[in-house]
Amino acid sequence: MTAISAEKPAVEAGDEISVGRAMSGGKEKPRATRRDRGVGPFGRLVLRGATVIDGTGAPPIGPVDIVIERDRISEMRTVGAPRKAIDPAVRPAAGEHEIDCHGKFVTPGFVDSHAHIGSPFVSGSVPPADYVYKLWLAHGVTTVREMGCFNGLGWTLDQRERAAAGTIAAPRIVAHAYFPAVNDILKTIHSPEQARAWLGQLKARGADGVKFFGAPPAIMEAALAECAALGLRSGCHHAQTAVTRMNALTTARWGLTSAEHYYGLPEALFEQRVVQDYPADYNYSDEYFRFSVAGQTFGQAAEPGSAKWRDTMDHFLELGFTFVPTFGIYDANRDLMRTRRADWHDEYTWKSYWDYFQPYRGGHGSYWYRWSTKNEIEWKENYRLWMRFINEYKNRGGRVCAGSDSGFIFQVFGFGFVRELEMLQEAGFHPLEVLRAATLEGAHLLGIEADCGSVEVGKRADLLVHDQNPLEDFKLLYGTGAMRLNDDMQSVEWQRALRHTIAGGICYETAELLADVRTMVAASHAEVGAATA
Repeated sequence: MTAISAEKPAVEAGDEISVGRAMSGGKEKPRATRRDRGVGPFGRLVLRGATVIDGTGAPPIGPVDIVIERDRISEMRTVGAPRKAIDPAVRPAAGEHEIDCHGKFVTPGFVDSHAHIGSPFVSGSVPPADYVYKLWLAHGVTTVREMGCFNGLGWTLDQRERAAAGTIAAPRIVAHAYFPAVNDILKTIHSPEQARAWLGQLKARGADGVKFFGAPPAIMEAALAECAALGLRSGCHHAQTAVTRMNALTTARWGLTSAEHYYGLPEALFEQRVVQDYPADYNYSDEYFRFSVAGQTFGQAAEPGSAKWRDTMDHFLELGFTFVPTFGIYDANRDLMRTRRADWHDEYTWKSYWDYFQPYRGGHGSYWYRWSTKNEIEWKENYRLWMRFINEYKNRGGRVCAGSDSGFIFQVFGFGFVRELEMLQEAGFHPLEVLRAATLEGAHLLGIEADCGSVEVGKRADLLVHDQNPLEDFKLLYGTGAMRLNDDMQSVEWQRALRHTIAGGICYETAELLADVRTMVAASHAEVGAATA
């Protein structure tokens, strides 16, 4: 591929990865072009009698009537006290459409701070974007930070604009394009000058930010400085091929907005070494080595509470840095069998994704061909140390956001985000802190906190209506629900909390979205069956 120049780029900035996919025979994900679900937005929508969990960390309050005009919250009025009759005279006027929220809970819509509209590596029958969008909406995700624009920036911007206009059933999309300066076939940036030119082109095209995997230090430092100058936000998956030259603290000092996953963090905590203790036969191109050895990094870093631990955390806090840990995407590493047999796979996992998740050499995230008990034990210990750092960082005022990175390693869109909420709670977050990480903190990371992330007058109407209190059990947010004995204690039922997702004032019935996905998934299996018959 020809290197990008400032005068005449070989490919428009942000579309390199889609060209690379085409070169390797990959298929473009079918775009969403119309909205077949959801009602509204309405001139006046009223949610009556809700208990509000506003996303700021404040405790629940209610009953509250919420008035929405088109796509904005125009009024919130406390209309009484729990278990007390409400005087009709204190309530806002009737709406064009109303939702009875008495006994129900309203939260902000979720912000998935690390998301992908599909995977660039899946072959065979490629699911349409509607499959991903409907799973997100059915799990309450109303905003996503698309990390990499793996379908190409042009494709992503098209979908961003359609979502903003409400002409497709999709969350708000914040587009972070892939920075092509790592050691792979897509590498097109070879100098700081090219990096600055590329970023200028990216900004002109309308991207919101950049997804880095690393780069030579001079290029990375120049690129991050240019991002700051242009107003582009940034996130970095500190690839193991680059992290010895710049860990997460290095790039944070250069202006990086957020560190994704955990790569680069343990390296910032190293005090007895600079390079991880790799085995002699390690090969990064072997996915088993890449992911099994990655589970040993925190064990080689400074002890929790040590001077190095405290000093490193102090530096991140001083910089106002953000961590998006994506705990859930590596969950299979510590218990493969549980993750592989999750309740939702049969009805909600697209056939080609299921095939992609299976072990095979050369497949990204499909490294199960020799996964062992030892690997799982090492990863459990890695999580213990990683979670301790992230929880302490949050406790000291640092920003932590919820991101799923679904579409890999047996994690399915929407379901993977709920798993992330569970794992934040496992790390030590109070459920209200989990909700805050998944809403207002995510909005702050994306720079849209004035517009969404909490239930407040003037903000965009991205709201969730729950039949049960999600703070009591995040499992109730799964599309499958959670298994419970019913009231007569004689039979099992699956209880699910999320009833309505309101995105930009458009009201979606989550049961309808889930039914659509089940139909699509069944067809994906039938198509493969017919092709092999």
